[in-house]
Amino acid sequence: MIADTGTRLTTPLDDLPGSVGATFGPSSWRTITQSDVDRYANLSEDRNPIHVDPVAAAATPFGGTIVHGYLTLGLVVPLMAEVFTVTGFGMGINYGLNKLRFPAPVPVGSRVRVTGVVHAVSEIDGGYQVEPTVTFEIEGGAKPACVAEMVLRYYR
Repeated sequence: MIADTGTRLTTPLDDLPGSVGATFGPSSWRTITQSDVDRYANLSEDRNPIHVDPVAAAATPFGGTIVHGYLTLGLVVPLMAEVFTVTGFGMGINYGLNKLRFPAPVPVGSRVRVTGVVHAVSEIDGGYQVEPTVTFEIEGGAKPACVAEMVLRYYR
């Protein structure tokens, strides 16, 4: 049985097939700071001035530093955990992405949150593959920051 408690979608592993079409979210808002961006730049070694040099970034059409797209995507784990839960499984993995787009830049200091919908669930050996689309909204933004067609696997 699927329990949809407003913004959180919770389902036991064996009930995943019944979750197709279910929505979840929005998550809480998450502010992405320049410190977050700088730490990510050091870890990823992506030190493009548009992300880490406020003076250079101010002279671009963005008017300031913007968040790395993959940093935004990386926030899917804590944000989605707030609004999507599968119970009764032994192991879960991120199997990949079918499609990924970054329609709008995220200015540093912005707040983002996620919403999602389960598009497909298929049985795999030992469990289920779930394909949700997750959309990152920028507070006050006209377009989403990121739209990811995810592929997740949950095993017994």
